[in-house]
Amino acid sequence: MVTTGTGTDETAGERRRLINVAYRLLGSLAEAEDAVQEAYARWYALPRSRREEIVSPGAWLTTVTGRVCLDALGSARARRERYVGAWLPEPLPDRAGQGYGAGLGNPGDPADQMVLDESVTMAFLVVLESMTPAERVAFVLHDVFRYPFAEIAAVLGRTPSACKQLASSARRRAEDARAPVTAAGRADVVRRVKQAWETKDIAALVGLLDAAAVMTADGGGRAGTVPHPIEGGARIARYMAAIAGRAPGLELLERSVNGTPGLVARVAGVVTTVASFDVADGRVTRIWVVRNPEKLRPWTREGLDPAVRSASR
Repeated sequence: MVTTGTGTDETAGERRRLINVAYRLLGSLAEAEDAVQEAYARWYALPRSRREEIVSPGAWLTTVTGRVCLDALGSARARRERYVGAWLPEPLPDRAGQGYGAGLGNPGDPADQMVLDESVTMAFLVVLESMTPAERVAFVLHDVFRYPFAEIAAVLGRTPSACKQLASSARRRAEDARAPVTAAGRADVVRRVKQAWETKDIAALVGLLDAAAVMTADGGGRAGTVPHPIEGGARIARYMAAIAGRAPGLELLERSVNGTPGLVARVAGVVTTVASFDVADGRVTRIWVVRNPEKLRPWTREGLDPAVRSASR
């Protein structure tokens, strides 16, 4: 992945792509930013003569970012064993699609540099979490970003053939995470869930939830939530209705979450919950709820833009 040389000016333009790679590998925007920062630090630590020998600084940075992420994935498993409750990837807002116009975005904010597609849906990221670190790196770099296995081998320290096998194994797991319904169909179901949730209509919620639906919530020990997944549409419906009853002033907004229709809950203008949904045959099969405030930082501007609120009505 490292070849021969140009100057360093073009490295600044690589940041967006590197953030996108690192987020898909790590499932955390904050950790992705740290990994990219580390890659840039190593780049600028090289002697000037060495940097000038590298023809593709972007390829060099990708290799280093991949290696940093690989190390982070290894240590993340130990950290997540100590995590309070279920761990979920950090949800991302869609700036462009939700009233964030010119002047509202911050070029330095990693959330503003994310490309949202099916490779960042919550369903997809949860499947990535089930892979080994090497499988995840091989799969994301090859299947999502189209890097050849010869270059991935430089990241993983394995042969191209071994990297191909890793990606193939990961691909079989990822097939189940492909979006089964259209965006419009998913949005309609999520909208009806919102309406039933607001009115605490348990019967309507049960009708919208698959009988075998599962809700997983991530509070990280920083926000109250169920410590274990709730299984069964009827149980989830009763839980959702109970939450609405205990949260006066709760405001539910339809928002794109990781590129698919989701819901955001606000209390007194502050985002407290972001929910993602998986839908099949017109019913919700999975709900992922993130309440850990550390993971909701990219959503803090939700309460600052009145155009966003009016657009959601």
